[in-house]
Parts: sequence; structure tokens; C-alpha cells
Amino acid sequence: MAELLLEIFSEEIPARMQAKAESDLGAALEKALGEAGLSWSALETASGPRRLTVFVDGLTERSADVKEERKGPKVGAPDKAIEGFLRSAGLSDISQAEVRSDPKKGDFYVAVIETPGRDAKDIIAEAVPAIIRGFHWPKSMRWGKGELRWVRPLQRITCVLDGQIVPFDVDGLASGNETEGHRVHGRGPYTVTSRKDYEAQLGGAGHVKLTRDERRQVILEGIEKVCAEAGLEWIEDKGLLEEVVGLAEWPVVVLGNMDPDFLALPPEVIQLSMRTHQKYFAVNDKKTGKLAPNFIVVANIDAADGGKKLAEGNSRVLSARLDDARFFWDLDKAKPLEEMAEKLSTIAFKNLGSVRDKVERVAALARELAPKVGADPDLAERAARLAKADLVSEMVGEFPELQGMMGRYYALEAGEPAAVADAIRDHYKPQGPSDSVPTNSVGIAVALADKLDTLVGFWAIDEKPTGSKDPFALRRAALGVVRILLENAVRLPLRSDFLRAASITNYLLSRETERKAYIEAHRELLSLYRDGQISERTFYEVSGPLAVKYPVAENDWFSQVEFVHEDLLSFFADRLKQYLRDQGQRHDLIDAVFALGEDDLVLITRRVEALGAFLDTEDGANLLAGYKRAANILRAEEKKGELPEDLSVNAGLIAKGPAEEQALAKALTEVQAAIEGPLEAEDFTGAMAELARLRGPVDAFFEAVMVNDDDAAVRANRLALLTQIRDTLHRVADFSRIDG
Repeated sequence: MAELLLEIFSEEIPARMQAKAESDLGAALEKALGEAGLSWSALETASGPRRLTVFVDGLTERSADVKEERKGPKVGAPDKAIEGFLRSAGLSDISQAEVRSDPKKGDFYVAVIETPGRDAKDIIAEAVPAIIRGFHWPKSMRWGKGELRWVRPLQRITCVLDGQIVPFDVDGLASGNETEGHRVHGRGPYTVTSRKDYEAQLGGAGHVKLTRDERRQVILEGIEKVCAEAGLEWIEDKGLLEEVVGLAEWPVVVLGNMDPDFLALPPEVIQLSMRTHQKYFAVNDKKTGKLAPNFIVVANIDAADGGKKLAEGNSRVLSARLDDARFFWDLDKAKPLEEMAEKLSTIAFKNLGSVRDKVERVAALARELAPKVGADPDLAERAARLAKADLVSEMVGEFPELQGMMGRYYALEAGEPAAVADAIRDHYKPQGPSDSVPTNSVGIAVALADKLDTLVGFWAIDEKPTGSKDPFALRRAALGVVRILLENAVRLPLRSDFLRAASITNYLLSRETERKAYIEAHRELLSLYRDGQISERTFYEVSGPLAVKYPVAENDWFSQVEFVHEDLLSFFADRLKQYLRDQGQRHDLIDAVFALGEDDLVLITRRVEALGAFLDTEDGANLLAGYKRAANILRAEEKKGELPEDLSVNAGLIAKGPAEEQALAKALTEVQAAIEGPLEAEDFTGAMAELARLRGPVDAFFEAVMVNDDDAAVRANRLALLTQIRDTLHRVADFSRIDG
């Protein structure tokens, strides 16, 4: 068994690309060796700022001989068939093939192709150059006169098999047995003969921590040490940690100081400036819990003075960055938010006007949503009008990640109520599955209005997500609405709010010269709909193109028509399913409840939870089975076209029937009356408990009673009874959509 060491050494690899490149290289080599017939006991990878490394232990020294039999045409087949067979089998004459006999098919040719095994050295020499030439990087470059593309110019390829160089050439760069260490502390080069030798030389004189795990551990221990000594606590930042792991081959943690005057800036600005421009970690004072005038830098050098000069230099660089931030901060504070908001008219918002137009729509919708979520309408409208203003601020221009956050600070500086300022910050939330949702009522109103306006608007211009493409993050917006409603237990009927958002969109995208023409045409169309002369579908098929031609409507036009935008509601249903599945709920139960036409997500969720709990009981499972039996009988009769028109139950016939039929009829009457109260009170668990009373009578009915009786009247009456079972259960959910 052999040991393989492969290192691809280049100029600095971007930190964000290292981990994936390490994985991709390991997978590519594993595939190439496996396809060539080699096996191994372990394959490990490592990556760093300048190198990708693969270690293979227990590698077979030679691939096995392969014997393959390839069946050919029958003896006596046309010449063309014979020629094709010879080409595919690599034979020069048909005499080189064997003749085999089959009792049914007769004689036919068989080519026996024997492929001798190959030395691992030859396989590697062929595989590695192919992997390097075909390796995918998100961004790559060419250098010199060569055609090879790599993320940065290649400098060395180390390829050693059991101490011997595996010779090959990639674009003029020959493989070898030398590697390079740290640029300052141990450049080398170092001649290596094995993994153990490689790790010892680089980890010692070379001053290189080879693996990401090693470097991460060194950094975390260093952070813990300097924080403990200075009475500080690290503000954990896993994303930045992974980045600096890819920046330093020999990480050294240094604590630096900054001018305390900079703490007058918003802490988010300081942290983002540190993180984005300098890759520094921010720290809090352990006693106060507030941002401290310090930072942590991960250096790639072990300074003789313990990092004092290094810290001073980094402090000067950070001060220059924070001076810029302070200039932007002061400049922005001098402008009222209303003045910033005026500039939003210069920013286009797809084909839905400008961002200023969107603000007007969101403000109008937020005002109407406010009472439904317990917010003050004036505060909700005010917050919505100022929510996007910071997009034109200098600070957000420099740090787009601070949108909303800076608006909150500017609002507080201007004396706006805290509820308005918080809503400005929170209206973008949630921006991902780990992000929190707004919890104050004003923020909820503005966040919902913003997302509903976006969704309705993009649906109106037919810019919906397709497949995996969602350039405008509409799935995230819809899931955000779902989370805001459910996590705050907000009762909001989506149908009416879709309509309201559409109404406001059409109204505020109006052009005054077309206003009268649209209103007159729309009034006539609405009158026809109300008089029953056209259907709801026709109304929207005509009003849609009309609204495109004349994009204007009076504020309350669409709210006067109860119309469901089914496609958008279905989109929300999918997001709700995703959310509830993550909570452990079954998708079929969600479908069963959605089929009732409900659009209050809180109510839907309660029904789904109660239905799931009910079906987990023995009564629930058995009642579902009884329902499906009844539904199957009714479905079969409907297909025959023999279902009676009058499906009302004849009490006289019931009285003459078997005791089980009488018991079921009585139970249905009682349960139908009993579930009204719980359903009215939205006590779905109580409603399920009442339905459970049907389990015994339904089971007994199917055990003892023949539905398809010879007497047509009796048969019709029993079908009516099955219809009542189906309709009674459908008061809670559409049981036909439930699996099982």
C-alpha cells in the first residue's frame, strides 16, 4: 500500500473560496482514482491561503487487470454490422473474436477484451493534470503566455507517491517534491518525502498551520486569552471567523485600541467598519456590556514586540475608516429624513414606478393595516413614509447592510417617537430563517405593508419566481409575512389585503390625464358584475388589461369586490407549508385545511395542529378510514351518474332500517349541532372531540349495513347518509386530501 501527497501551491486564494475548493479537489481526485480502479483506506484534505492539499493513505500500487466480454452480432451478419463491432471492440479482424452458441439465438461473436492494470504512478500522472485543467473556480485568471486558468497564478505542484516524485507537467509547470512555508518566518523551500515529513516541516520551521480546524482553534484560544486579560468579551461573529481562518497561515491574535471618541458613532457602524474593511473583531466591555474602544485583529506574523507596533498600525488604519464614517454620520444628521425621502423619486422600482411611489403605497396600506394589528394609524403611516429614506444617506451608500438601522438612528436624532424609529429598523425583517420578526405593532404594520405591496406589485406585472430563480426575493417576502402573522398571532385575512394592496397600487400609479377614462370604464364594468351580467372571472379578465391601459382606480374600488387572487394565495400556501413542515406538521393536513378556502393563517395553523392531534388518536384514524370508505362509495356512484338528486335523509326510512343505521343518523344529527359552538368559538380541538363521537356509529354502520340496497329508495337514503358524513367532516377540513 502506498501513500500519496498532493499539494497545489499558488498565490493567495480568496478566503471565501478555500473550503469549497478543498472539498472539490478531494472529490475530484477520489473520483479519478476510483474510476481508474485504485482503492485506498483514507483520503483527507486541507486548505490555506496559498495551498490545497490532499493526503491519500493505503493506496493500492496498481489497478487490477480487467477482463471484459462484449457481445457482437450473429455469425453471418451483414458486413457493416461486423465492421461496427470490430471498431467498438478494438479488434482488427473478426478472427480475433470468439464464437459462442445460444440454443435459441444461434451462433454469435464475442470479443474478449483484456485490459492490463496500470501503476498508480501512471494513473496519478494522468489524473492530476486533468483535474487542474478542468477545476472550477467562481472566478479564475490566466497569467503569462499560458492557457491554464486558476484562481491565482500557480507556483508549485508537489506530488509525491511513497517518497518518489510523480512526474507530469501542467502548462509548463513541472511537478516536484518541494513546498514553501510562511513568507516571513520560514519560506523554505522544503523537500518532502511523506505526509509526516510534510506536516513536520511546515508546522515547524515553515510556520504554517495546515488545516482550517487548526487555525480556527488557535484563533479562538487567542481571542479567549486577550479578552480574559483585558476584561472584555468577544462579540461572536462566525462568518468573520471563517474568513480570517482563510487569511492567516500562522494566525496570531492581537488586541488593539481605538480612540474612545469614536464610540459616539452607532455601534453597528463601528462593528461593520471593522468587519467589512479591516476584518477586525469587535468586543464589549464585560462590566457594561457595551462596545469597548478595542478591537481584535488576527495577524499572519509573530511580531518580536508581541504585536505592539502591529496593533498601533491597525489602530491608525481603523481611525481613518471611522473618521470617514463619522463624516458620513454628521453629514446625514444634518439632513431631515423628509428631505432624504424626496430623493427616493430618483430610484426606479422595477416597472412599479419609483421607490418614492412604493413608499406612498406602503404608507397608505400600513395606515389601513394598523388597526388590524393594534397599531396607531398615524404612527404606522409616518414610519412607512420614512422607512426607505436612509437608502439615499451617505452611510447606507457606504454600508448597504445598515439600511433601516441607520434610518432608526436618524429618526431618533430628529425626535421621532421610538415606535416609529423601531418600525423603520424592523420593516425589512425577517431577512432570513434565523432573523427575528418585528414585534411592536407599528413595525408589524409597516413590515406587512411593505411585503404585501411588493408581492402584489410583482404579481401584477407578472414577475413571479420561476423554478429556482427568485431575483426579487419574493419567496422570502411571502415567508416573512407568514412568520410575522404566526409568530405574533396576528389575525389578518389575506384575500382582502391583497385586494387592498392592488387597489392602492393601481391608484397611486395613476396618471391624472387618464383618471376619468379609467373610472368611467371601471364603473361600467363593476355595475355589470354587480348586476350579475358578467362573472367574477370575466370582471378580472377585462379589468386587468383595463388597469394596464389606464393605471388608476379610486381608493376603494377593488375592496368593493370579493375576489381572490388564487395564484398569489397558492404561493402563500406553499410558504405556509414550508414553515409548518419545519415545525413538524404534515403537508397533507395543510392542504386539507386550505381547501376550506380559509385565508387567516393563524386560524389555518390552529386547525392543522388540532387536526394532526386528532388523527394521531385511534378515534381519528378510524374515523378517517370510515370517511374514505364513504367518500369512495359516493365517488363511484357519481362516476356512474346514478347519485340521486335529492340527497336529504328520509327519517321515515331510517326508522324502518337496522339499528346501526338509526344510530348513525342520530349521531350525525347530534354532532352537526354540537360542532357549531366550538367552530364558532374557533375551538378546533373541541370540534374534533365532537367528531370523534362518530367513530363508533360509522364503524358499526359499515359492518352491518349494505349501502347499495336493492330498494332504490333505501339505497338513495343511505347514500344521503354517507353524504352527511362527508359534509359534516368537511366543516373541519377536507378529509379527502389527507393521506392514509
